[in-house]
Amino acid sequence: MFIPLYDTNRLRHIRLQYVTIGLIVVNALAYCATALGGENFTDAAVLGLGFIPSVVHDTAELDPRFVVIPESLSYLTYSFLHADIIHLGGNMLFLWVFGDNVEDALGHIRYLIFYLLCAIAGAAFQGLVAWDSQVPLIGASGAIAGVVVAYLILYPRVKVWVLAFARIPLRIPAFIPLILWVLFQIVMFAAGGEDQISWACHIGGIIAGAVLVLVLRSRGVPLFAAADEDTVVPTSDQPSVAVEPAPETSATAARWGRGTPSGPN
Repeated sequence: MFIPLYDTNRLRHIRLQYVTIGLIVVNALAYCATALGGENFTDAAVLGLGFIPSVVHDTAELDPRFVVIPESLSYLTYSFLHADIIHLGGNMLFLWVFGDNVEDALGHIRYLIFYLLCAIAGAAFQGLVAWDSQVPLIGASGAIAGVVVAYLILYPRVKVWVLAFARIPLRIPAFIPLILWVLFQIVMFAAGGEDQISWACHIGGIIAGAVLVLVLRSRGVPLFAAADEDTVVPTSDQPSVAVEPAPETSATAARWGRGTPSGPN
């Protein structure tokens, strides 16, 4: 549907979005570690660290050769694995464009908690929908879905640059592409969607993000921010003007139940 490029939404409460940057680095390093290890190592990592509903729910047993962590930890570890560079790049692009301002609104620690809880919610909802599935779920899209819906609730009228249909550059209010994105996830989940994408994981992240942003946002941070401009307070000899800051460049495999924000499709 669309590829996000950057927004015009400056940071107001933090100096640097180091949690967002850190999450991107960790995801990239995890991908490099699995990719450089070869196909066998990647398959072992996916089985050992991916979220497998039937294993977590004790309706199936994982081969002991691939057991590397307690199965309950896979609610988190799955979200740091990606099937290929496109899968990784799509998720990290969404995180880079939208994550910094959500981190700004929540604060560093609460944003990290928010991100991890959205990842857990994505896996939990996938497990609820596909209780006995033996297909490993991987990808950060549950957490990314939470970030996207949090941005929608916090900054719906901030202007964002997107590539519509991966070709047409547009600068439009955030609520237009983000509402379309959320609706697309819901429709695809209801319709069954593509088997290689976990739409249920997206829905779990969306629900968690919508609830958690209301609870975790910093005091004084409003919902549904009116615009991305800074208003200059007039004095007796200064007219009232609004100044818009310069835009800042924010920059499946079929056998795995990976999630991806599917906007670029």
